[in-house]
Amino acid sequence: MSQATRILLALVSGLLIGIALVAVDAKLALTITGFTQPIGLAWLHGLQMVIVPLIVGLLVTGVGAAADAARAGKLALRAVLTMIVILWSTTVMSAIVTPLLLDLWPLPASWSVALRQALTGAQPVGTVPTLGAFFETIVPSNVVSAAAGDSFLPLTVFALALAFAITQLAPEPRAMLTRWFQAITDALLIIIGWVLRLAPIGVGALAYGVGARTGAAAFGALLHYIVVVSAIGFVVLLSAYPVAALFGRVSVLRFARAAAPAQAVAISTQSSLATLPTMLAASESLGAAPAAAGIVLPLAVAIFRATSPAMNLAVALYIAHWLGVPIGPGALAAGVCTAAITTMGSVSLPGTISYIASVAPVAFAMGVPIEALGLLIAVETIPDLFRTVGNVTMDIAITVGLGRVRDAGQEPPFVPSEVEGQARSADVSTSNG
Repeated sequence: MSQATRILLALVSGLLIGIALVAVDAKLALTITGFTQPIGLAWLHGLQMVIVPLIVGLLVTGVGAAADAARAGKLALRAVLTMIVILWSTTVMSAIVTPLLLDLWPLPASWSVALRQALTGAQPVGTVPTLGAFFETIVPSNVVSAAAGDSFLPLTVFALALAFAITQLAPEPRAMLTRWFQAITDALLIIIGWVLRLAPIGVGALAYGVGARTGAAAFGALLHYIVVVSAIGFVVLLSAYPVAALFGRVSVLRFARAAAPAQAVAISTQSSLATLPTMLAASESLGAAPAAAGIVLPLAVAIFRATSPAMNLAVALYIAHWLGVPIGPGALAAGVCTAAITTMGSVSLPGTISYIASVAPVAFAMGVPIEALGLLIAVETIPDLFRTVGNVTMDIAITVGLGRVRDAGQEPPFVPSEVEGQARSADVSTSNG
């Protein structure tokens, strides 16, 4: 049985036990939550404790990989710039579309109130930033204070500046620092792996409390979450078709037919890396030069996930909607920036780790508590299908668009670094492709 299945079973079991026990003895059921809730929160805090250093390490190594790729040639540089534009564009789209979806199809008020009361440990993270405060605090005056206060956007800006500064060093010190940050990141991932082994216990404990306090409303809320977040991934997927039509000069119907086999493999494997051979065949059938496809697609698999920032922001916005946390322009801007910047760092992490490492900084930057992630992680399997298919489809679209450059055949194929290769190898057997 896979870890994802065990976590999902723990979620369902916890909810059902909580609902059933309330029906038998409501007082006893609520008394038990006084024991289960601390267990669930302790598990969640175990994940939370490594997020700050993990994000710094991931950004340094991720930016280093992107910089190395951009140095590979003109086509690789164009590809990296195209990916950055798409990541920011889809994130802004999510900032607009997700609130619209939640306004058009809100979570029923009674469910929202019950769930808010069930997550008793979910308190807003600091003050909600205004638009003026966003610009005032985006550059940290004290990076240590920013890290201690979970101020993720200023911390992200510092980590990004540090990462770019490291890329400007001479080869020897640059490699030394990159290896050092990679070693720190690998050690933190081992800690997260240990914590995730206890996920069925932590998720089950949190789910019991929610089930005891909300009843069947919890199942409805989780279904509502799946639909809303998956819808954002579907919008990103659909946007790949006009990208291919406008920049690749292929018809939408032809692109759809060529991409379908790769999409089928993506659904069955939930891994962009496992879909790479099919993506290469699809790109070449649409007119991309084989040499160009050999550069752009491996690069995309290594450092690019088109759906990640948009869907990560959607998760944070959904939690805010769930818990009644107001999101003003400043908080939304902070979420957009954090989601778009951090996505390249966590691109090659295994699915469960990537979910926490990617969504938590966005939520923190917006002042949204992350306790709900302990429940939502259990149902991420379905939205993850939209993540993977959307990523694969956009990878093909940009490859077709970039695959006609004149100097593509003059550049060597992109070969990911050993570090990136090891990170991506973990992605084959996990989700979040």
